[in-house]
Amino acid sequence: LQNLMRERQIAMQIASTREFLKYFGTFFGLSAVVLTAGAIKKKNPALLMPIGPLGFVFAYNCDMGYGTMLQRIKGEAENILDTQSTSLELPKGPLTFEDLEKIRSQTKSFREK
Repeated sequence: LQNLMRERQIAMQIASTREFLKYFGTFFGLSAVVLTAGAIKKKNPALLMPIGPLGFVFAYNCDMGYGTMLQRIKGEAENILDTQSTSLELPKGPLTFEDLEKIRSQTKSFREK
């Protein structure tokens, strides 16, 4: 059941990215045309500078929505699980029954005050 919910959340994320890409792609295309025309008309190449960062954002969203980014993320996550599992450990180790009882008793005494 949790896996089904996770799959639905990922599908929503991809769909959201694709929808954002439609609007941002239009904005990026119009901006590139207007900035290029302005740079040519005013003979000022500095007007082309915003195209660089906008291009990176556009490429990132294209990769996320239609590319292989999710497969690369999944592969890197599997690599972390296989080779760096110590990085995933909780501080002070996993919760024990004693820890839960201690928290429960502290909560109970706090409520009584």
